[in-house]
Amino acid sequence: MEPIVSVTGGKIRGRTDAGVSAFLGVPYAAAPVGPTRFQLPSRAPDWSGVRDALTYGATCAQSPYQAPIDALIGSDGIPGDEYLNVNVWSPDPGGSGLPVMVWIHGGAFVRGSNARTIYDGTSFARDGIVLVSINYRLGISGFAAIEGAPLNRGLHDQLFALAWVQENIEAFGGDPNNVTIFGESAGGISVAALVTSPRSRGLFHRAIMQSGNGSTLATAEDAAKLAKQLAAKLSIDPTADAFGKLGPSELQAAQDATTLELVSDPDPARWGESIISNGLGIMSLFPVLDGDVIEGPATNVLAAHPDRAVPLIAGSTRDEFRFFIVPTGIAAAITTDTLPHMLTRYGLSPDLADLYAANRPTQSPAEIFAAIVTDRAFGLDTLDLAHANAAAGRPTYTYEFAWPSGIEGLGACHVLEIPFVFDALPAAHSLTGPNPPQPLADEIHSAWVSFARGGDPGWPRFEPDTQLVQTFDAPESAVVSNPRGEELAALRAALG
Repeated sequence: MEPIVSVTGGKIRGRTDAGVSAFLGVPYAAAPVGPTRFQLPSRAPDWSGVRDALTYGATCAQSPYQAPIDALIGSDGIPGDEYLNVNVWSPDPGGSGLPVMVWIHGGAFVRGSNARTIYDGTSFARDGIVLVSINYRLGISGFAAIEGAPLNRGLHDQLFALAWVQENIEAFGGDPNNVTIFGESAGGISVAALVTSPRSRGLFHRAIMQSGNGSTLATAEDAAKLAKQLAAKLSIDPTADAFGKLGPSELQAAQDATTLELVSDPDPARWGESIISNGLGIMSLFPVLDGDVIEGPATNVLAAHPDRAVPLIAGSTRDEFRFFIVPTGIAAAITTDTLPHMLTRYGLSPDLADLYAANRPTQSPAEIFAAIVTDRAFGLDTLDLAHANAAAGRPTYTYEFAWPSGIEGLGACHVLEIPFVFDALPAAHSLTGPNPPQPLADEIHSAWVSFARGGDPGWPRFEPDTQLVQTFDAPESAVVSNPRGEELAALRAALG
C-alpha cells in the first residue's frame, strides 16, 4: 500500500508495511546551496504531481568517523542538496489526535543524520506515536560565525522544521498540540537550547534530553575567532560571500584540518576560551550565544524565565566518555602517571582522581578518567538542568543508563541507550554486543512513549530535596536518590 498525503509543497507518496506508514526524505526547507548555505532557512519550492517519499533523503556533507568509531556506529553520507528534510512514521495517516515525537540526531554538530537504521521510527508508530526525524545544517554550514551570516543556522533549521511539523503533522494523524522533542548528544544540547529559546514558543510541549547539556556554548567573539582560522585555511575572507563561493568538499577539508589542529593544540589564546572549555578541546563548531536563539546557558535562562520550562526527562549514560577514549586507543595511554596531566588538559583538578578512585577500587586509571569527564560533560549539567526545570514548577524526571555494552571496555557508553529507546537492538549489535537485553529496551521505549502520550514516564519525579534518578539496568532497574552525590559535589567545587 502506498498512502498519499498533502503537505506544504505538494503531495507525497509513502509506503505502508505491517500497519506503519513511512514518508522519507520530505523537504521542509529549500536546499541550502551556494550563498543560501549561509542564510536563514526558507520554504521549500512547491512540486507538481505526487512526489515519492520512499527512501531516505540527502544528508549534510560530512566526513566519516574514524575507523574505530565507524566500526561501532557507522557513518552518514547520502549525497544531494535537499538535505533539509524530515522522515515521518505514522500508525494512521487518516487518523487524528496522535501524540507526536520529533527526533534530533547527534554527531557533535559536525556529523550525523536522520537516515540511521537505529533511528527508524517504526517502533514508535507501532505504539501509537507519529515519529518525525529531522536533518539540520552541520559544521561550517550550520554553526560557523561568519560575517554577513546569521548565527546558529543549524538551530534555525531545527526551529523551521518544528514549524513545519506544526503546519503539517495533522496530515499524518498527529496532534500539533501534543509534540515532544527528544535528542541525544548534539541533539540533546539542541533540546536544551530549544527549551530555553524565546523563538520556540508553541512549537512543542515536552522535551527529552539524552546525553546533552545546556552549557556547550561559544561566545560570538570566540566563534568568530575560529571562523577566521577556517577562512585562513581556505585563503579567503571570513565572510558569507567568500564561504558561499566554495563547494561542500572544500569546506569539509578546511573544517577537518582546523579541528585536527584544535585537538592537537587546544590553546585558548588561539581558539577562544569558550571554544576550548565548553567544547572540551574536541568540539570546534557548536551553538553560539547570539542573544536571539540562545540567550545564555539553559539553567540561567530557566532561572530568569521559568515560564519557558516544559515537562522534561533529562539523563545520561553512566560511562559516556568511554566511547571517546576506548575505541580510539586513548584509554591505553592513560596510566597512573598520565592521569593528572589528562585531567588538567580538561580543566579538572587532579585531586578529583583520589575520590573517584576510592569509590572504584577495581577500576583502571582510564576508567577513573572517563568517570570524571563523564560527570564534567554530562552528569553535572544534567543535574543542574533538572534542578532549574523543577524549580520552575514543571514535572521533571531524570535517568541514568547503566547497562554495560557487551563490547569490552565500553561500559554504559555514549550512544548506547539509543537502540533501547528506539527498540532497535537487532540493528545495533556492533555497539551493544550480540545479546543485549530486550526487556530493558521494552522498559525504556515504553517510558518514552508514555511520556509523549501523557507526560509521565512511570517513575517518580525529580525534586531538589530527594533527587530521585531512574537507573536503567538489567536484570533490574531501580530508582536511586542522589547517586554519586559526593563526587558531583566535589566536581562542582573543583570547577568553582
